[in-house]
Amino acid sequence: MATKPLVGVTACVKEIGAKAYHVSGDKYLRAVCEAAQGLPVIVPSLAELTDIDGLLKHLDGLLFTGSPSNVEPFHYQGPASETGTAHDPQRDRTTLPLLRAAVAAGVPVLGICRGFQEMNVAFGGSLHQKVHETGTFMNHREADHPNVEVQFAAAHAVHVQPGGVFAALELPPVIQVNSIHAQGIDRLAPGLRAEAIAPDGLVEAVSVEGSQTFAVGVQWHPEWQVLSNPAYLSIFQAFGDACRQRAALHSAR
Repeated sequence: MATKPLVGVTACVKEIGAKAYHVSGDKYLRAVCEAAQGLPVIVPSLAELTDIDGLLKHLDGLLFTGSPSNVEPFHYQGPASETGTAHDPQRDRTTLPLLRAAVAAGVPVLGICRGFQEMNVAFGGSLHQKVHETGTFMNHREADHPNVEVQFAAAHAVHVQPGGVFAALELPPVIQVNSIHAQGIDRLAPGLRAEAIAPDGLVEAVSVEGSQTFAVGVQWHPEWQVLSNPAYLSIFQAFGDACRQRAALHSAR
């Protein structure tokens, strides 16, 4: 059996009781295993202790996960967040430079929700902290319902843009996606290309122009029930294929 590619999965720092833990959601890890056919390893948010170049030499891909926390707005020259906004400064200090280094090193990257927003910030873009308060966009937050199946149900369409990564994957021109975010892209970062756009004009997926390999971010959650959604599965399979190509290069050395 061929060795599965080693895929780093970012972690949030979370206090459980009086102790700090580095945690990554079950659905992201399972999607890497089942849809990308990779071997996930959690990358802790320990920026000051992490040798990024050394880490990237061992990884065949990186998944930047979603999170309840928001990127601190000083990273994109935004106004201070409202009191009580969840932040994860240790994650910011880890993921933003890791994203830039991974793309530069040709490591396949998939960003989801917060990971998508991190991609935009890492390359010089900015965020709306509350999309629903802009007066321009619809409410992109999840349904106020205790059932997670309802929260992650398809909420709106996105329109795949011609000539990009998604079009090359032969994704349908219109995809129905879930919507579980308050933040969203304000200014698209230089060097990022819009791959999919919501009906209200909000950019919902991006790719890195000129990237050596797969480097895509999506605002929705394709890891959710990925095996039963062909469009979501195609994204993860393309990511997994790119990770296997990098793994093959490692094996050839």
